[in-house]
Amino acid sequence: MMKINGQKTAFVFPGQGSQFVGMGRELAAQYLIVKQTFDEADSILGFSISKLMMEGTPEELNDTLNTQPALFIHSLAAYRAFSYLYPDLTPAALAGHSLGELSALSASGALSFGDGLRLVRRRGELMKRAGELAPGSMAAILGVDIPTLDKVCADASTPGEIVQVANDNCPGQVVISGAKAAVERAMLGAKSAGAKRALPLAVSIAAHSPLMDSIQKEWNDAVTSAKFLTPQLTVIGNVYAAPLADEESARADIILQMQSRVRWTETVNFMVSQGITAFVEIGSGTVLGGLVKRIADGMMIFPLGNPQDFAALEA
Repeated sequence: MMKINGQKTAFVFPGQGSQFVGMGRELAAQYLIVKQTFDEADSILGFSISKLMMEGTPEELNDTLNTQPALFIHSLAAYRAFSYLYPDLTPAALAGHSLGELSALSASGALSFGDGLRLVRRRGELMKRAGELAPGSMAAILGVDIPTLDKVCADASTPGEIVQVANDNCPGQVVISGAKAAVERAMLGAKSAGAKRALPLAVSIAAHSPLMDSIQKEWNDAVTSAKFLTPQLTVIGNVYAAPLADEESARADIILQMQSRVRWTETVNFMVSQGITAFVEIGSGTVLGGLVKRIADGMMIFPLGNPQDFAALEA
């Protein structure tokens, strides 16, 4: 008997930061459908991203150009393996953190694997270019609530240097993003407002901020030209923490997401309000499971990215 059998389960898909060299290697050795997914990805992209994922250097994998498709591929491969092994078990909801929203949409049937992968690769290309055209920074702020941090960011911003909340990850853990000087001012402001810590992140790409505006039109074009279908499963979007009911709302959320806040706390709380009692993190790492624990009490949480995780799900 599976531990999630009988639970109202949400599948959640990780974003950047969950990648590691070797990701997917054991899963591909164990399940043919995973190996086939990696081969399909290599064919679509025209190079062996699977080899880069399993045997590359951290520097190669951590290049956002590669990180984003790698995480998407691993998540979809694990999801395909689950769907093959347990065709009668269907998640009640799907959600993904930032990049993971595209993984969730592909898992829902709103995007084919190929269209989703090409879009994710394009997202990585454009975000990398945005970081070169308009370098910014991001910082993790610990121990301050969102209303306080919104005010801190507003006070630290000027017309030419904006900083805003980028990721509302869980109570007490928020990431801000924007112009480097504005982020530095906001870090000082957050400490004055009672933050336990304000930690700069080792990035030059100010994701989920107005510094993405340099590539927004190209991203809009890429999303508009991709073929979206109505999701066959409930997907909760990042921008409004609400279900994406059709292809239009899915497309709009993915467009807006580039410069908008990832409302992860609100997303998890919404799913819990709909009766979700178990969360399965599909793909690399355990970051989202850790956030869920801090957002909602009493949830069952399972990682699902390697053969041991599949075995534990049945134990």
